[in-house]
Amino acid sequence: MTNIVIRVEGLNKRYGKLVAVKGIDFTVNQGEIFGLIGPDGAGKTTTFHILSGVMEASAGNIQILGKLPRDARLAIGYLTQQFSLYLDLSIDENLRYSAGLREVSENIFVQRRNKYLRLMSLEKFGDRLAGRLSGGMKQKLALCCALISQPQILLLDEPTTGVDPVSRREFWDVLAAIAAEGVTVVVATPYLDEAERCDRIALMYAGEIQQIGTLSQLRESLGLQRLEVRTNNIAAAERVLHDASNNLQTSIVDVQTFGDRLDVLVRDAVKASASVEKIFAQQQLQLNNIQAADATLENVFVSRLRASGNDPEFISFPRTKTGARDEKIANDAHNLSVAIGANKLSKVFGDFQAVKGVDLEISYGEIYGLLGANGAGKTTIIKMLCGLLEPTSGKISLAGETQNLRSSALRKRIGYMSQKFTLYDDLTIIQNLEFYCGVYGVARQLRRSKIDWVLRTCGLVGRENMLTGQLPGGWKQRVAFGASVMHEPEILFLDEPTSGVDPLARRQFWRLINEFARDGTAVLVTTHYLEEAEQCNRMGFMVAGEMVVQGSPSEIKAAQPGQLIEIVTDRTQDASNLLKTQFAPWRVSIFGDRLHLVLDYPDADIPRIRSILQTDRINIQSLRPIPFSLEDAFIGIVQRTEEEARVQGDSGPPLGIGGRGGRG
Repeated sequence: MTNIVIRVEGLNKRYGKLVAVKGIDFTVNQGEIFGLIGPDGAGKTTTFHILSGVMEASAGNIQILGKLPRDARLAIGYLTQQFSLYLDLSIDENLRYSAGLREVSENIFVQRRNKYLRLMSLEKFGDRLAGRLSGGMKQKLALCCALISQPQILLLDEPTTGVDPVSRREFWDVLAAIAAEGVTVVVATPYLDEAERCDRIALMYAGEIQQIGTLSQLRESLGLQRLEVRTNNIAAAERVLHDASNNLQTSIVDVQTFGDRLDVLVRDAVKASASVEKIFAQQQLQLNNIQAADATLENVFVSRLRASGNDPEFISFPRTKTGARDEKIANDAHNLSVAIGANKLSKVFGDFQAVKGVDLEISYGEIYGLLGANGAGKTTIIKMLCGLLEPTSGKISLAGETQNLRSSALRKRIGYMSQKFTLYDDLTIIQNLEFYCGVYGVARQLRRSKIDWVLRTCGLVGRENMLTGQLPGGWKQRVAFGASVMHEPEILFLDEPTSGVDPLARRQFWRLINEFARDGTAVLVTTHYLEEAEQCNRMGFMVAGEMVVQGSPSEIKAAQPGQLIEIVTDRTQDASNLLKTQFAPWRVSIFGDRLHLVLDYPDADIPRIRSILQTDRINIQSLRPIPFSLEDAFIGIVQRTEEEARVQGDSGPPLGIGGRGGRG
């Protein structure tokens, strides 16, 4: 019998005339990781405030451990969206302060401090100031502070926004270990790939819970399958398959571009595959490959909201110039294809080398993803390429120019959306957009149509006189993107443009990015969300300032050594703990009720795994090979590179597709 520790019945919350939460119902069991998933404004944070006892509900019955939330607060740990740390205090000082607030005795504090810092791999950094920690380390410390009173309930509101993939995976492995000890975790996240690690998931939109279930249940309820279609002509294939989706006989429901492939949602995989092959033959399009794959949680989420009529309108950009590629052909016959080039690019700050001899070529019309953990050197490279930071050595080519990269004429041909929000919080939305029109030299007669496009795309028509500082983070990102493209740049730099943006808005972002690329704009984008990095045509992975691999998403995944294995057992956490004693910890990760395990020698390792688990009386319910995701590939490449660096005593030469020393 399950032990229900959170019971919510008819929860309603009003702010004046606005109803933020509309009579939601759900329960959460002890030791469960329960995901609350939804777009900006869905009501998730309001629900968290009420569960934590910091806000009263307008109506409904909410029980936490059989008590009202305000009476159960000592048993609740709450990690808010904003960092709740004191940046001028050290790790130990932050922990001691949190323990003091919860009246944790000194001897218990020391025990728990050692336990949780060890669990988070922070035990060596106790005297480091919180302000000097990376984003991932800050979030781990914030989690330690929430855990120091050993709460029975842990509420986490978007805890990994802006955190790199390696730290995100470590964070979720820690959550699984905590849940295995009986702590109940309720988490909100905009990253639907990590939401797949939850035991159960609630889809929330416009203050209502649309659906609750396990990942398997949600996939089954979708009633759709996914095809991955690869072709040399993505744009043309997307157009004809979109047209075919209007014909029920094709079984095609939805088509979305993902970098070097199309994702096609279908009712019947066999029937739809035959339809796709027939359509490609009729249109004389080359079909390189077509294969069936599991539907993703994002497929479920987007399809559910579309069925409710909640998909935001897509509005094409009101382009007034000819495409960037056409301009280059007319203006620069000697350099037709390379928009962004770097040769042996390096940057040193004092005795720290942030970027080490990076080579890069990005063509007009190409979307290139620059990926890496926090501190890998991505933002430094973008600032050098934009002319905002002088390189220590190396050569840069930008829009055919190699000299005077800071000239105003060149900057008007470039769009830049920085990682840190660059609009002015004390100006209204319309004032910010008018300011950027002036900065980028948008002709006065065109400004109104460009600004109107931003407002309509962002869903802010009628609210343009709102102060920008009053917008939620995801909405600010949308306005910032609009401001960076109104002048129709030939080259577009996007540094984590969708951080904190909900799945529907993120999908709209990428439709716009693809539209700009197809009109000839060269796009360089960084992201920590590797499922969306699949949208890039090519990408490069950086580790410690070096470019270690480049290629298309398919090439990078196909080049991974070994095999990814999915294992379902009757004791997931015990199996994970045991296998991490036999394999490098990064090779083992918990995904909800199953394990993912990277094996270099599966033929030899699988019998060994069966024996190890059997010895500990852990029953294997299923074991099967599954394809590498881009996140798996990224983490594998980063960890292997770091392992080789430790063995060699230095970073060693970069990796290329197909192995060490090759060229991507």
